[in-house]
Amino acid sequence: MAIAADRFTGFVAIDWSGAHGSSHNGIRMAMCEVGQAAPEIVAPPGRAWSREGVADWVLERAAEPLLIGFDFSFSAPFVARGAHLPGDAPTADARALWAHVDQSCDDPDLGARSFLEARRGRHFYFGAADGKKADFLHWRACEVAADGGRKPSTVYDAIGASQVAKASFAGMRLLRRLDGRVPVWPFDPMPPAGALVIEIYTSIAARDAGRPRGRSKMRSAEALDDALTHLGSEPHGTLQRYDDHSTDAILTSAWLRKMAGRDDLWHPAGLSPLIARTEGWTFGVS
Repeated sequence: MAIAADRFTGFVAIDWSGAHGSSHNGIRMAMCEVGQAAPEIVAPPGRAWSREGVADWVLERAAEPLLIGFDFSFSAPFVARGAHLPGDAPTADARALWAHVDQSCDDPDLGARSFLEARRGRHFYFGAADGKKADFLHWRACEVAADGGRKPSTVYDAIGASQVAKASFAGMRLLRRLDGRVPVWPFDPMPPAGALVIEIYTSIAARDAGRPRGRSKMRSAEALDDALTHLGSEPHGTLQRYDDHSTDAILTSAWLRKMAGRDDLWHPAGLSPLIARTEGWTFGVS
């Protein structure tokens, strides 16, 4: 079923963080409405966003026609090995995984560091003491390209600048908080009204905006405006600081506005019912 042109009137992109603590400079939120006006940064209620604060923001807007993208992996690989965490508590689907993570953590602000550290060397790679890194690398179906290429990191890699483990498992605690209150695609079908949460990957937005592979980050007003122009957006308002978190959020918000009506992105060829239930999918991977 094609998406109605007026299904969403607001497009939100959230650059996420799995850092320890309760106040995160790495979290940025940007939002735009239909039309061509550039997205704007959504200011946090305090000095910086907390993960709990982001959850509250989304829940307060559950009835609004917003498409809300989060830049973290919504689940772990399942199909290739028949389990998210082989040998751990069985989780038959992504929702069960979210519950398992949430119930196993007492970290502040929806953090998940303790979950990963308790499974270090069994499921998560923190360094050479855990063995060969290659033994820990497994990918979801949407993370494996048709040519066999894979994303630079996986949810089991917990070391280095490109690791996504901490952010993703903290994000699963957020999804548990939203579950049943705000639909999450593709685990839930497209609702006829209200907000919808999806998984995004800011590098996809950057490539669609003309940024070359390996140079997706924008650290100047000129670079950001050039990318926004590729997406049919007007220039942005001046930022106090051009950090990756802010520019990623702004650009990806504009990208969501442009791509939300593409039926092929909502019905990718590789998205089977099993994958939709257990692994999820990154919006923009067709």
